[in-house]
Amino acid sequence: MRVDRGFLNVMILSWGFMLVFTAFQTMGNIQKTVLESISKDDPNFHGDGYTSLAIIYATFALCNWLAPSFISMTGPRTSIMVGCSCYVIFIATFLWPRTEVLYIASAVVGIGAALSWTGHGLFLTINSDTETMSRNSGLFWAIFQSSLFIGNIFVYLVFKEPEIKEDVRQLVFQVLTGVSVVGLVLLLTMRKPPQLASLGPAEGVSSADKELHIPEMPRERPLIAAWHALCDAFRLFITGRMLVLALTFVYTGLSLTFFSSVYSSSIGFTKAMGEDRKSLIGLSGICIGVGEVVGGAFFGALASKCGNCSGWPVVITGFVMHTFAYIAALLNLPNNAPFNDTDSLGFIDASPTLAMAGSLALGLGDACFNTQVYALLGTIYANDSASAFALFKFCQSVATAVSFFYSSHIGLYEQLAILALSLILGTASFCIVEVKHRRTKRLNDGSCPEINITTDIGTFSD
Repeated sequence: MRVDRGFLNVMILSWGFMLVFTAFQTMGNIQKTVLESISKDDPNFHGDGYTSLAIIYATFALCNWLAPSFISMTGPRTSIMVGCSCYVIFIATFLWPRTEVLYIASAVVGIGAALSWTGHGLFLTINSDTETMSRNSGLFWAIFQSSLFIGNIFVYLVFKEPEIKEDVRQLVFQVLTGVSVVGLVLLLTMRKPPQLASLGPAEGVSSADKELHIPEMPRERPLIAAWHALCDAFRLFITGRMLVLALTFVYTGLSLTFFSSVYSSSIGFTKAMGEDRKSLIGLSGICIGVGEVVGGAFFGALASKCGNCSGWPVVITGFVMHTFAYIAALLNLPNNAPFNDTDSLGFIDASPTLAMAGSLALGLGDACFNTQVYALLGTIYANDSASAFALFKFCQSVATAVSFFYSSHIGLYEQLAILALSLILGTASFCIVEVKHRRTKRLNDGSCPEINITTDIGTFSD
């Protein structure tokens, strides 16, 4: 029986990322709370979780411009391996907490994030075709986000006391470091992808005009290829369609900050949640993971069999889920919950059940947005997938870095107001681009195959 090399690579990529990010996403979820406990035990330690995460995503944003150049010289597999090695280093530094080391390692993992995620986007694209892109992106997202189960179940079981002791912290850090190493070893088994990807023509380019060839390694000299990749990324960024999609990318970054750290930390800091409130941080992460996996499996893997399970209907579903989550957070949590332990209350008595429902909705909504963004970029920008995914991660990580910075300075309610506004803009932007893309594809492939639909910036043509 012949093995589909492309599908095998997608599975290795998915499970490898799942293990590496079991460590990283769990650490992000507990980082603010854990670092506060370290500061209480060690007066010389002044590291802040939100500041660390802001450094990560600021570096991530800057390095996204250079990631396509690096990939053009090394190929996506090497880029993924180097990037994921940086995650392992970051997790390991928590075994010896030092303020300076924390912030240096945060910058290192930001570089690694740019390399691994841009490489991931290209690697996923060149191992997929038109029929399997939505399926593969959905399967990747479902497997990848199952990382939230493993790490957060572990956190839920060990964080049973109101105060997190040093021996408990060390156990968590050792386990998470070991898991990330296993994921890195698994990624070493990725095989060379198929030489050609047959996603079909990108929108606005007829099949007669351009064949899609995406070799893993460039034919140009490395430095020339790197310069061309950087120039291509800049040119793509200023196109009308990409500028409109940037609003969606920004929203995914703002929501990432909220569900990956701020929301769970706020639950743990709200004393009215009860004596087990610290363990609720892990339970919140588990609920987010349930939403991510269900959303990725249903809206991604079933997209090829159900036309209504892809595109703007899914993003609208995500809009509804996140609207519910933000309203629940507004009612259930006090304004000062993101900062430290608080006796304050929200507009209603604190309800762990409502908090977990909000976590579930956050995960489901995030899966709705991300699976559709990956599928849309992998189809529209098949010929420029490295640059397109780098720009997606650039916009997302800039928004994440900015939101982690202001999360240390403004209350929960102001953060929710920013999220609500960006949710509306991001949803509208995706729907506009995706509907126009469907319409243009039907015209090119259907009634007017001889017409190549290209217009000005107003119709988002590239």
